[in-house]
Amino acid sequence: MSTATRPTKLHLTISDVCAELGIARSTFYDWRAAKKAPRCIKLPNGDLRIRRTDFDNWLQSLEDAA
Repeated sequence: MSTATRPTKLHLTISDVCAELGIARSTFYDWRAAKKAPRCIKLPNGDLRIRRTDFDNWLQSLEDAA
C-alpha cells in the first residue's frame, strides 16, 4: 500500500520559507542583510526564490553548528 506524498517545490518563495520556519518576513530580510539567510535567486521582476536544496542544506548547516 502506497501513501500519497505532496510534491516538493524546487523553488521556495520568501513566504514559504517564513511559514516553514515560523518567522516574520522582516526577520528573513534581517538575516539576509546580515548574510545569515539561505542563498537566494533574484528574478528579473525583483522577486526572490530559494532553491529547496539550498534551504535544506542551510538548515542542516545550522543543525551541525548547534
